[in-house]
Amino acid sequence: MAEKILPHIATLTLNPTVDVSYVIPTLIADQKVHATQSRFDPGGNGVNVARGLRALSVHAHACVITAGEIGALLKRLLGRHVDELCPVEVDGETRINCTLLQEQPRSQFEVDGIGPRVSAEALEQISEAFLGLSEGGIGVLTGSIPPGVPHDIYAQLAHRLRERHGRAVVDAQSSLLKAALAARPFLIKPNRYELEQLCGRKLPSIEDVAREAQALQRGGVEHVCVSLGGEGALLADATGTYYARAPKVKVVSTVGAGDSMVAGLVCALAQGEEAAQVLRLAVACGSATAARPGTEIFTRPQALALVDRIQVDRLA
Repeated sequence: MAEKILPHIATLTLNPTVDVSYVIPTLIADQKVHATQSRFDPGGNGVNVARGLRALSVHAHACVITAGEIGALLKRLLGRHVDELCPVEVDGETRINCTLLQEQPRSQFEVDGIGPRVSAEALEQISEAFLGLSEGGIGVLTGSIPPGVPHDIYAQLAHRLRERHGRAVVDAQSSLLKAALAARPFLIKPNRYELEQLCGRKLPSIEDVAREAQALQRGGVEHVCVSLGGEGALLADATGTYYARAPKVKVVSTVGAGDSMVAGLVCALAQGEEAAQVLRLAVACGSATAARPGTEIFTRPQALALVDRIQVDRLA
């Protein structure tokens, strides 16, 4: 059987990071605490999606803004984690994010850096690179934006990608996501809280989430996937609305789980899978990452081992 030819895929990370994670016994105010484990990983939502796609053996370009000495470290780290790196250099320093995994009582603390200011010229340079690499294919727009970048940037890029016969995937918070809806992206992946912000009300039940996802899908977004943490995820598309319960795993760190879900969604959609299998792979990737320490993401065998354990129900 001939191997499937997948569309061009590119991810955009305007505010990447070097992720530092520490495992500590207990965090004590005004006292030094010694880590028992530590890790350094390339990070940022788009970077994590590119890492996940590579884990799934799906080729993708990772377009990133880098700056200073931390940016140089980021590029070295990325060389081992993504297939194709497309960096644009700006002044300043790439941010550092820190995750503290406390053992007693079990808790997770996260501190995000700010990132360098991005000029209009640098923004257009990275935008053109991203659009060129995802033209006629899939472009993933995800994560926070650094100083100097307008809050409708994802809407702008989704419109421009559509003009180039590409499909935009948007996974972002608040105003970034709300603005992007007007561009009718191919896929969005809000979590429950982000969906509540969009619709302006609480969504306590799966049925409530389903109704709002269906409304967004009817409004022009082709695929709406809502991540529900330990409850799993929901997917609405033209064929119906589907709900998948998360498999039982020992949760170690939730960092990167949402990005891993996006990688699973993009992989399955690029391969032309049906909705139930798209959702099944997405939940498997997210759950496998949640079982990994620090900022590690899933491996292909770990994700595939969970796929058959995931039940998908059609809600409508």
